[in-house]
Amino acid sequence: MTDQTRAALVSAQGVVVRDATISAEDRAVLRRLASQVAELAARPIEQEKRGLWYQHNALGPTRPVIFCDPENGWNEIIRPEDLACQGELARQWEMTLRKEVHWSTEMRDDRVIEPYFNVPHVYTESDWGMHETKIGGQDGGAYRWDPPLKDYRRDFSRLHFPQIVVDDAATTRIVNLAEETLGDLLTVRLKTAWWWTLGMTWTLINLRGMTQVMYDMTDHPQELHRLMSFLRDGHMAKLDFLQKNGLLSLNNDGTYVGSGGFGWSRERPRRDFPGQVRTCDMWGFAESQETVIVSPQMFAEFIFPYQVPIMARFGLNCYGCCEPLDKRWHIVEQMPYLRRVSMSPWTNIPAMAERIGARFIFSMKPSPMDLSGDSFDEEKIRANLRAALRATRDCRVEVIMKDNHTIHNDPRRVVRWVQIAREEAEAV
Repeated sequence: MTDQTRAALVSAQGVVVRDATISAEDRAVLRRLASQVAELAARPIEQEKRGLWYQHNALGPTRPVIFCDPENGWNEIIRPEDLACQGELARQWEMTLRKEVHWSTEMRDDRVIEPYFNVPHVYTESDWGMHETKIGGQDGGAYRWDPPLKDYRRDFSRLHFPQIVVDDAATTRIVNLAEETLGDLLTVRLKTAWWWTLGMTWTLINLRGMTQVMYDMTDHPQELHRLMSFLRDGHMAKLDFLQKNGLLSLNNDGTYVGSGGFGWSRERPRRDFPGQVRTCDMWGFAESQETVIVSPQMFAEFIFPYQVPIMARFGLNCYGCCEPLDKRWHIVEQMPYLRRVSMSPWTNIPAMAERIGARFIFSMKPSPMDLSGDSFDEEKIRANLRAALRATRDCRVEVIMKDNHTIHNDPRRVVRWVQIAREEAEAV
């Protein structure tokens, strides 16, 4: 192998960045980290954690499962100046590997460390025929947007389904580069997250605008139904394309599914699995955070019926993210193949615990303010967790810390939070 291996790099959004280069120096850094990940993945405790998730996802009784993802807070744990690699692609891969090490050696939650290195497809995906103009949002900050679908009669005809085009040659080059660099240490897998949510309302409000969507429910109901039908059919077409072209991957493993938790399950793929992944072999996910202020009746009329046909394609489903589901639970519980339900910080935990019992996974989301505030109040964190875990004693609980835009530049907070959460989980 030469000192430098080159491959064309195109981001997941299809933007050509530049020729990717893994220098000899960067390769040495990556291999050292990959070797460490491989050693960590081989520990018996990883198999124990895997078994815990299998039982938990099958709705078996376990202690509450703990997972912490600092999300944007990672940039305060592993800062740009902490990375040793110089090349752009090498730095991305280094960040991925360093996260694995930190999860295992510092945070020590229940996330399983696996002996894999995943590489996504290189592809482009078009918009819906129009897209919002974002104003602000630099460095992950707040932003507003100018929605493009301003007049149904004038603008609807401009809409079309998004199109995915995979660059097979570039994808092969990136996979080969990963194989040459790390393949003898970690198993390189071509594995792409083609969506986060299939709930559609994020796309809806980007196209139409938050306030206007609220007005549409009374002022333009038929037009809104037409738009939701179009978005549903577009998402179905995307799933058809991915399935037909063999682009889907199983997520019944350590893949993050829904808005918290992992996919470990022996219930999928289906028994008739043909080898090429179908949506029915996978976990699906939908939510509707953008309609949190909408009445249950309007949610049931304008949103949920369009989500159901999409979710019916999957073998197991997750629902919800930051929206409290208390007032619309009687609707959401009708979701086909529902297994994991998000309980945001705004959820009435005792009420929802009584409603769902052990029928679904109770995916509890403590407030990210626990990590981002001016002070780190351990007594308050412990008291809140203890009360919530007592209220959910008869449920199948996972405690998921996420949605962190900052950890107040204090990496020890995530470590200590996991310690407190584990202590309280083991005391239930």
